[in-house]
Amino acid sequence: MYAVILGKNPKLSEAEFHAFTNRFGIKVKIIEASRNWIVFESSKKIEHLFHKLGGSLKLVKIVGEGEESIQELTYSKLFTVSIYGKEDWKLWRKLGSQIKKTFKSEGSAKFFKPAKVYAMPSELILKGFPETKDFVFIYGEKLWVGETIKITDPFELKKLDVERPVQRAIFSIPPRLARIMVNLTEVRQGNFLDPFCGIGTIVQEFILQGLNAYGSDSDPKAIRGAKENLKWLKKEFRVKKTAHLEVCDARKLKRCFRIKFDAIVTEPWLGKPLKYNPTRGEAIQMANQLDRFYYQVFDSFRDVLKRNGRVVFVFPAYKLKDGRIYRKERRWVEKLGFEVLAKYTDFEERHKVVRDIHVLRFKG
Repeated sequence: MYAVILGKNPKLSEAEFHAFTNRFGIKVKIIEASRNWIVFESSKKIEHLFHKLGGSLKLVKIVGEGEESIQELTYSKLFTVSIYGKEDWKLWRKLGSQIKKTFKSEGSAKFFKPAKVYAMPSELILKGFPETKDFVFIYGEKLWVGETIKITDPFELKKLDVERPVQRAIFSIPPRLARIMVNLTEVRQGNFLDPFCGIGTIVQEFILQGLNAYGSDSDPKAIRGAKENLKWLKKEFRVKKTAHLEVCDARKLKRCFRIKFDAIVTEPWLGKPLKYNPTRGEAIQMANQLDRFYYQVFDSFRDVLKRNGRVVFVFPAYKLKDGRIYRKERRWVEKLGFEVLAKYTDFEERHKVVRDIHVLRFKG
C-alpha cells in the first residue's frame, strides 16, 4: 500500500496523478483521499515511474495503521517526521520521541527537528541531509503510518529551469508544470508537438520522457535559444533523443510538418503582462481579442493531429479587481471538433493572469 503527497496545487496534482496512472497502465485502488494526499493500493511499478510525476511531492510506503505501526518502521540513525491531516507541534514531537524509543534496541537515533516547521524530505535534501529517513503519519479516517521512498528531485527541476544557457524568465513555463501537462495527455508514446515552444521548456520534457519531440515558434531567436538549451540538455542529462525544431507560425502548421501528432502540449502567448488586476469588462475584452488568434491556431491543429489526438493548452484567465477569477467559456473549440475533457487553473496569489489549462481530445 502507498500514499502520494500532493504538491502546492492539490487539484491539479490529483488530476495529474490519475492521468499518469492511466498513461502508464498502473492499476490503482484508492483506499482514502484528502485534499493533500491519496492512500492507494498498487503494484511496485509506481515506484519505478514516480520520477515522471511533476505535481506530487513524495511517494510513501504504508507500513500499517495506528501508532502501534511505529514498530514496523525501518531503523535510521537520522530521521524526521511528517504529519498530514493535523497541525499539532506537540504531537509531532511526541511521535518523534516514540520512534526514538522504538529504535533504542537497534542503536542510537537522532530526531531531526528543523526550527518551527514540519520537515519535508525535499527540504532536507536541500539542507544537505540525504541520509535522513522521513517517517509519515497521515490522519484520515484511519491513521496511516509509512516512510517516504521516493521524492520529486528538487535539484533536477531547479537545474532544468535556471542552469540552461538561454533564459526567458517572464515567458517560460516552469519545468514542473511542463511535466504535469505532458502527463495530462494520457498519451504514453508517439509524436509530441509544442507549437509555441519558445526556448524549449516543454520540448525538453518530451525528450526526458523519451517521446518523439517536435517544437516550433514564430520567433527565430527563440528557436536558436531552444536549440542551445537542447544541446545543453543532451550533455547534462545524457539523453540520446533530440528534437525537430522549426520556425513556424502556429496558424500554418501543415506548411511546416508533414507528420501527424499524437499530442500537442503548449502554452501560447497569453497577452501583454498586466500592471493591475482588470475589471470583468476588461478581462472579457482581452480574452475575446486573443480568441481570434487562438481560433486560427486550433483550426491549424486539425491539420496535424491524429484522430483522437490530445491537446493540453493553456488559455488565459484573469484575477479581477474584486478578487474573483474570470474564465471564459470557449464554445468554438467544440465547433472545430475538439472535446473538452477537463479544465484546471494554476497560479500564485501575486499573478494577474491565471493559467487556465484545458485538456482536449480531437474527434477528427
